[in-house]
Amino acid sequence: MKRNRHGSRRVAREARFRISVCSILAALLLSSCTPSHSDRIVVGSKNFTESLILGELLAQQIEAHTHLKVERRFYLAGTYICQQAMLSGRIDIYPEYTGTALTAILKQKVGGDKSEVYQRVKSEYETRLGLTLGPPFGFNDTFAMEIRGDDARRLNLRTLSQAAAFAPQWRAGFGYEFMERPDGYAGMASVYGLHFAVPPRIMDLGLLVPALKNHQIDIAAGNATDGLIPALNLFVLEDDRHYFPPYEAVAVIRQQTVQQHSEVVQAIAELGGKISDQEMQQLNYALDGQHRDVKDVAHEFLRSKGLVE
Repeated sequence: MKRNRHGSRRVAREARFRISVCSILAALLLSSCTPSHSDRIVVGSKNFTESLILGELLAQQIEAHTHLKVERRFYLAGTYICQQAMLSGRIDIYPEYTGTALTAILKQKVGGDKSEVYQRVKSEYETRLGLTLGPPFGFNDTFAMEIRGDDARRLNLRTLSQAAAFAPQWRAGFGYEFMERPDGYAGMASVYGLHFAVPPRIMDLGLLVPALKNHQIDIAAGNATDGLIPALNLFVLEDDRHYFPPYEAVAVIRQQTVQQHSEVVQAIAELGGKISDQEMQQLNYALDGQHRDVKDVAHEFLRSKGLVE
């Protein structure tokens, strides 16, 4: 057991080092770029599939409904790098989640229904940060505690509360950000009384699902709209104590961009309510499961909604 603990600490240190290096490189990349100009819009995204898709949807929607050029600046690591890029004027728009903005950026307590959280974040962003939010896209990408579907059926598991009894025999795998953020692992473990066989492995997000499927871990923190959940026969445990806040996907927009380009705001507003949970899951699967090109997937979706020709 002692060796396992030390091994987990070593993995955690290595993961933190990798994250730090990536963050520094991303920051250097951002600092080398000139701020956006009045003749173009710069759309950013984080470095995972869903954020990439949303960034591409925003970019194509703006291109289709305005005369502005759109520069894509995707894969900007995580939340904090994107936030700094916004504040420094390196990007003008990027997709974010209300629950993440509330806890990770504004450092406010978890709580409130989706409408309340949206309004709190929008008000604070406008008052304190010079940013604003577009309308919600329509889906809630909450954290999903995933286990293998076979295990869920064998153990007759449905909720996180029920899973607490089996956690001492399980190995958990989580991303670095989930381990560190205030609405992440520590709070969840406390609320549900989760005690795993060994400390959770800190892993790159793209490795979590394969590790779960291959029995290297027994539970992982994913996203509710992950396209591989049904494809790989995974099961999402219900957050029956409502620990996680709403994570409605929205576009974060610089207020300077709003003032200079009202047509951009209108174009983004047309995406409001257009993407359901199931549709977002299908879009994610098109990239992660079918390995299709994001530009084609985004264009087909926009066309299906009558937003582009």
